[in-house]
Amino acid sequence: MVHPIMPQGTAIWLVENTALTFEQIAKFCGLHPLEVQALADEQVMVGMVGVDPIQLGQLTQEEIDRCSQDPNAELALAPQKFTAARSKKPGKKYIPLLKRRDRPDAIAWLVKFYPDMSDAGICSLLSTTKATVISIRNRTHSRINELRPKDPVLLGFCSQTELDMAISAIGSTKARCSEGRADL
Repeated sequence: MVHPIMPQGTAIWLVENTALTFEQIAKFCGLHPLEVQALADEQVMVGMVGVDPIQLGQLTQEEIDRCSQDPNAELALAPQKFTAARSKKPGKKYIPLLKRRDRPDAIAWLVKFYPDMSDAGICSLLSTTKATVISIRNRTHSRINELRPKDPVLLGFCSQTELDMAISAIGSTKARCSEGRADL
């Protein structure tokens, strides 16, 4: 069963503002009836302010009235009016320090197998700097002799779909460039 947010605060508010039984409040909040009784007697959580479940949209006054009249009835959470929050936009993700040493290997792999990919495309795909990409492309990187080209997907720097989208962007750019030259 799904319980309300801040169950103890909700229990305190229900004890103070309704005629519900301790068992009804305990079932609704996911607490033991003795915990609810201790909250009501102020043996625990002394001075804690109750949380209004009506204001939070977790209960309706009609539901409280219905259960107040029937001590055997169970409170039910009100249906949520809001949809779940959207997840974050895919962007820069945290890369552990030990994996960051492998980033030049991923850049070397892209430069080797997709030399037409722009520096900006590599930077956005691998969350790296343009200076690093240029130094690897020009073979002036400080660890150039140690680099072993490795697939960035296998290293965990990007997903296969992100890599496929970046590769298809190269093809579409080439197509646009060749069409422009044909018009000349």
